[in-house]
Parts: sequence; C-alpha cells; structure tokens
Amino acid sequence: MKLRRLPFLLAIVLLTTGVPALAELYTDWLWFGHVGYAQVFVKSLGARALLTVVSGVAVFALLGGNLWLALRVLRPRAFMVTTPHGPQALTIDARSIRRLAMGAAAVISLLVAFIAGGEWEMWLYFLNATPFGRVDPVLGRDIGFYFFTLPLLEGVHRLLLGLTLVATVATIIVYVLAEEVGLEPARGLFVSRRATRHLAVLAALLFLVLGFGAWLQIPQLLTGAAGNVTGATYSDVHARIPASWVLVVAAVLSAALALWQAFTTGRLWPIAAAAGLYVVVSAGGGAYAAGIQRFVVAPNEQVRETEFIEHNIQATRAAYGLDGVSERPLTGDAHLTRADLDRNAATIVNVPLWNDRPLLDTFGQIQEIRTYYDFAAVDNDRYMIDGQYRQIMLSARELNSASLPSRTWINEHLTFTHGYGLTLGPVNEVTAEGLPVLFIKDLPPVSSVDLQVTQPAIYFGELQNEHVFVKTKTEEFDYPRGEANVFTAYTGSGGVPLSNVFRRLMFAIRFRSTDTFFSPNLTEESRVMMYRRIAQRVARIMPSLSYDPDPYLTITDGRLVWMQDAYTTSSRYPYSTAANREGLNYIRNSIKVTVDAYDGTTTYHVVDPADPVARTIGKVFPSLLKPLEAMPETLRTRLRYPQQIFAIQAAMFATFHMTGPAVFYNREDQWEIPSLDPSGQTTVEHRTLMPMHPYYTIMKLPGERDPEYIQMLPFTPRGKDNLAAWMVARSDGANYGRLAVFQFPKQTVIFGPRQVAARINQDQVISPQITLWNQQGSEVIQGTLLVIPIEESLIYIRPLYLRAAGGQIPELKRVIVAYQNNIVMEETLTAALERILPSGKAPAATAARGDSAPAPAVERAPQADTTSLSLAEQARAHYARALQAQRDGNWALYGEEIKKLGEVLERMRKDTPR
Repeated sequence: MKLRRLPFLLAIVLLTTGVPALAELYTDWLWFGHVGYAQVFVKSLGARALLTVVSGVAVFALLGGNLWLALRVLRPRAFMVTTPHGPQALTIDARSIRRLAMGAAAVISLLVAFIAGGEWEMWLYFLNATPFGRVDPVLGRDIGFYFFTLPLLEGVHRLLLGLTLVATVATIIVYVLAEEVGLEPARGLFVSRRATRHLAVLAALLFLVLGFGAWLQIPQLLTGAAGNVTGATYSDVHARIPASWVLVVAAVLSAALALWQAFTTGRLWPIAAAAGLYVVVSAGGGAYAAGIQRFVVAPNEQVRETEFIEHNIQATRAAYGLDGVSERPLTGDAHLTRADLDRNAATIVNVPLWNDRPLLDTFGQIQEIRTYYDFAAVDNDRYMIDGQYRQIMLSARELNSASLPSRTWINEHLTFTHGYGLTLGPVNEVTAEGLPVLFIKDLPPVSSVDLQVTQPAIYFGELQNEHVFVKTKTEEFDYPRGEANVFTAYTGSGGVPLSNVFRRLMFAIRFRSTDTFFSPNLTEESRVMMYRRIAQRVARIMPSLSYDPDPYLTITDGRLVWMQDAYTTSSRYPYSTAANREGLNYIRNSIKVTVDAYDGTTTYHVVDPADPVARTIGKVFPSLLKPLEAMPETLRTRLRYPQQIFAIQAAMFATFHMTGPAVFYNREDQWEIPSLDPSGQTTVEHRTLMPMHPYYTIMKLPGERDPEYIQMLPFTPRGKDNLAAWMVARSDGANYGRLAVFQFPKQTVIFGPRQVAARINQDQVISPQITLWNQQGSEVIQGTLLVIPIEESLIYIRPLYLRAAGGQIPELKRVIVAYQNNIVMEETLTAALERILPSGKAPAATAARGDSAPAPAVERAPQADTTSLSLAEQARAHYARALQAQRDGNWALYGEEIKKLGEVLERMRKDTPR
C-alpha cells in the first residue's frame, strides 16, 4: 500500500515545487526579453545547464564507476548479530546493496552538479579572459591568470580532491563488506589482489590531485599576506616555492609508486612508501621555510624584504588605481585674504551647510504630504540653475506600499502603483524659520528655477515594493490635491505584457495570487512591473558586479533617471593589500547603470573601457554593455565619482603614498583619516568615534581656473591630529575619476579636524550656548565638519541644527567658521566669514547664500540689520544686546555679544589714523 502511494507523493512534490520553479523561470525569461537582455538570460541559463550536466556526468562516472568495479565482487553473505532474542543471522543482499550504492552515487552526483552549475560565471570568464597586459613580478604570469584561470583551477582541484576521497572511502567500505579487505589475527591486514589493484589506482589519482594542489599553492602565495608584506616574501620565494615544486615531484613519484603497486604482485610497501615520501617532503618543506624565515630573514628583515615591499607597493597602487594620483605640494604658510574669498566665490556659495540626515528628517516632515510617501535618501548633485553652477540636494518622493491605510490587493497592486515627484534645493540656503529653501517642491512638482520635471511619476526606486499592474481597468492614484485625489493611466512601455491567458496563469503561479488570474481588472493590454527596486533590478540582470548601496536620482530632459554605480572587484590581484576583511584588493568603477524611473529602461554603460574585467564581461555578454558615448549628453553631465570607491582609495592611499621601501617598512609617514564623533564629541574615550566620510562640494582647486564638482577627505599623520594632506576625486567632464592629493610640508603644523572640533567645543562663547540650548530641552545637532580649501589655505565650517523639544524638524540655526586661531559662530555663513576676514562693510545677517545669489523673500529676518551701520553704531548695537542678555540671564548670549563688541572696537582701533 505504501509503495502504491509513492507515485502520488512524487506527483504532489513535483506540483508544489516543480511547477512554481518553471513558472518563475518562464516569467523571468519574459522579463529579461522585455528589458532587452534576453541574451544574458539565455547564455547564463545555458552555461549553467551545460556545466551542471557535464559535471554531473563526470562525477557519476568517477564515483559510480569505482563503486561498480568494487561491487562486482560483492556476494550474498550472512553476519551473526546479537539481539535480545539471541544470535541472529543477517544476510546482505548484494543486489540491494548495488542499487543503494548506485543510488547514493547518483544523489551525490546531482548535488555536486548543481553546486558546480552555480559557478557558470567563473567558467564563462575563463573562456573569455582578457589579459591585463601586466605580469606578476615573481612568476611572470599575466594578472588575468589570477583573475580568470586560477579560480577555475582551484574549483576543479576541490572537486577532484573531494570526489577522490569519497570514492576511495566508499570503495574500501565495499571491499570490507566483500571480505576483500580485513584484519585477521594471524595475518593482520590483508588485501586481495583485486582490491589492491583498484585501491592503488585510486591512491595514484589521489597523489596526482595532491600534487596539483601543491602546484596551485605557488601562485596562491602571491595573494596571501605575511607580516608587513602582502604577496610572496623572501622566505616564500626562496623556500616555499622551491619546496612546493619538490612536493609536486614527490606527488608524481608517489603516484608512480602506487601505479607500480597496481600492476605488480607483493605487499603494500610501495603505497606506504609513496605516502611516506609525500608526508616527509611536505613536512620538510614547511620546516625549511620556517628556518629561512627565522635565521635568514628575521635578523635583517627590512633588507631581505625590500624587493618584495616594492612589489607590494606597486601592485597595491595599481590595483586601486592609485598609480595615477596627482600629488601636489602646498606651501603651508599662505595666509587667506578677503581677495582670496572673492576669487573663490563659487566655492563659498556652494558650501554644503545642509547634511544628509537632518535634511532627510526635514524633507520627511514638510514634503512627504501623505503617510504612504517616503523619502528614502538624500542625494547630492550639481546642476546649471538659472545660469549658475549650483550644488543641490534632492530626494525622490516614493510610495511605500507598507504604509497604505488599506492594504487590499487592488490598492497595493492596481491603484497605488507609483511615487510622485521630488524635493530639490540648494545645499546652503535657509528660510526665515531655519528650513531649507526648495527649488522644486509640492504636488504636483512646482519649480521656481529653470530646472523642470515633466514626468514626475516614480514606478522604480530605492524602496522595497512589490509588483504592480498598469494599463488596467482600475485608475491609478497619481497624487493628492486638497481633499481629493488625481488619478491617471500609465502611458509608458514599462512592464511585461499580459497578452494571453497562459502568461496570466504563469504570473499567478509565480506571485501565488489567484487575483492575478481571476481579476476582471486585468486585460490583454495590462502589464506587470516587477523587480522595481533599483538594487534588486540591476543585480538580477548582472549579479557578478558589485553595486554601490546608494543609487542617486537625476533630472534629465525633464525625466527622472536613477544612476547606479557598479564596480568590478576581486580579491586575487597578486601582491595587492586587501582593503577589508572580505579580502577585496582590486576595484574599479567601470560601469554605470541608468534606470528610468517611469518605464524601467535599464542600460549598462562602460566608463572605464581599459578595465580587463569589464572587457571580459563585454565578451561574455556582447549586448550588455554600451559605450559611454551612447549615454545622452544631458545624462553624462550627471556622472559623479562614487563615495564608496573613493573612501576605499583614500584609506589605501593613507599608507601607500609611501613609495620608499624603508619608509614603508617602518611606517614613518603613515597617514590616517581623522575620526570624529557624529555628535560633536572629540574625546578618544568616546565610543562613537568614526572616520570622516567623503563629502561632495563645488570648489576651485589650487592651480585650476574654474570651480568643479569634487569630493574630498583630509589626512592626518598616524597618531596625531594636525593636518597632513587632503585628497580629492574629480567628477566633471574629462577630469572624471582623476584623483589628486595636496600635501602640506611636514615642518608646518596645520590644525586638523579633531583639533578644530575640540576648540569649537571648548570655545567660551560657543560651548555655553550649545549647553544652554540643550538644557532648554532642544536638541543641538552638530553637522559635518567641512574642510574647505581656499587657494592654499583652509577654513573649517560646521553647521549647527536645532531640533525643538518634542519637535521632529531640525532647523539650521548657526554656522561656525574656524580659520587658524579664530573661531566664530554666526547665524549665516556670510556673517561668519565677515568676522573672520572683514570686507570693509558689515554683512547682512541673512540666510547663508552665495555671494552672487539674490536674496529671496523667505530669508531669515535679521536681528539687527547692520549692513549700513558705521562701526560705532555696530558697537552700540552689540553693547545694547549684551545689556539685554544680562537682564534676561542669558549669559551665553552676553558673552557672545561682548566678544563681538571687542572685535568691532579692535577694528575701530586699526582704522583710526595715527
């Protein structure tokens, strides 16, 4: 009865697992065809299937063949076993054992085949490998061997070693059951002639596989790490590599001895001798290398390792793209003047006073409008706005289906299908209430500048959303307007057409949704959009690339287009030092992916055609990658160098700017990225110290004529807080991706970020004011400490945000500016700079705007308009406010006004003719 149920149970299993899998495969094929990458799907699926079949057949041939040979001698045999009822005879059915063994071999082969099929990319990359045109300094192999060939050889070695061991163990078990191998009191270990021949052949195969592994250890030494050096060291080159070659020879000789045993008569001494030879050579090689390291290298390590330190430095700089860094010295004694500020007005007008986190919180409170809208992230970019090159921050207003008040199938999949519009504003302008000025806002989007959005619907974005159906009989919610809603119908080409009943059935099975099949709202014109999250979409098309965690939104010809950075990475660049625990030691930002937010059009563009990994991907999938020239010019101007790769490059350059082996060995000039507490604390004991993150800004680099969009990071000497250098990554035009480092003289002490942050927290005016705000129940949020180079000097700028007690909207209240020994805090950047470097006229206490930008009507009303006041009138105003603060008990404001009064009096003294 139980056997009769077996076909029924198998049918149930096939129905519940096989049919959904086929439905997913079929709908994925439809989706890949719709997005234009059917070749990627077919080729990857074909390669996986072929590799699965070939490896499965090969594994079964090796494993099953050995078992078949051994099982031929198996005969029925009775064993006596002890039971509670006394001794019982247990008979082995040879036929059943054969079926069981071959079935086990088939299952193992199937499992191994599926595992091997998952490595289809490795196989395709091996077949389409692109040479690097650069060889390793020890073995003389092209770097491409380590990227594309070595991984395949290692996989084959692991497979052969595992199968050989399993086949050997299984064969021994069969021969024991067949009484061809055993132990007898009189004879000891005995092995039949048939078993000896078979096991000797397996032993020979095992020795050859071990020899293959020993040969692979030679190139693997070039990617390992030992002490101060990554890659093969002196002891590796002069001891371990020769020992590995000896081990290869020993493995071949051992295999020969084992084969001799297979074809000669006698006892098992040849196999024992072969095993002993391999063990002795293996142990001896390790001992020899340890001796070389202890007695030859250690007493004079710096000299012995000089050559290999040079290899390490050169390879690491090449692997991270640091060999092309432009290094420029700075005098370190330049003094900033008001004329310098005027010449760098574009830098000042684009200082990013709004930071991502406070701005995201503010956007969420003033522009989400409905609870089902979310701002996932704030993106930083630059545009020509009203004829000016402006840095802006923007955020997409996406629909979060999890926040819908009524989560019915129709609402989630037919009605609420997309987000709408975005919020965009300059990085440095504030309203009278301390909120960001917005160039584009509200629903539908309203623009106050010449940057327009003509298609604001967002069907594809950063948030995790399920599939939706468009072009249905149900109207789509577009955006709210007052107490009513505006509805729309999709007019784009996005989504897979549901053109027949079979497609609807397959999608219904895939989504496990009966509504998908039976809903009367779906027609033959309807389309289904899936893989709508950017990260999920690009990874589904090309999973072998590494993707930046933060895609950013752009406005291109009125449309919203997502830009996703993709990296080619590896952990196999010989002699290159790893940047993280995962072993990454090679990275390029070779590919940019664009995704249209309305129709989902996804395009892969090559921005670094010289990258061999990207070229190999292009060979594997010829239709996948498009040249950068195919990207529209308006979209090409939106390219920016990603922060993730720049942070990695900066962290590596902090060590590998030292190109002299002796300096590198002793770490004499090692730098580090300064660590600050996000809350503004500076004590080393504080547990939240974090390295500074790169930040984007527009500035004019020393020696350049025009301002440009860059990101930068400062460096300090290891264990010290003064500034050593600063590094930039450029993003505009032909300079895209170029790195430059500006270094201060070692004999000049320039205040570093931690020193400036500490001085801000210790300032007798600023610190009491922050304490007072916090004591009043408000939360003071100290923004990013910005290092802003001006000519060959530096100024530090830190915005202060204030979140009222019980409130959720951070407001920009103060701007702190530090230059040399001077630190000031004012309501605006303009006013703070005026105090640091007076222009001869007092600044208006207006919102922080660029010098050339006209003041809007929403600017903060000044507490005291001092634009036209004389110095004496300014002094009188400060004195009056100080007296009022004294009467109010506001001692922090009192101290600040007295300090300002002293500064005005000092200026009066200097301006008085003698």
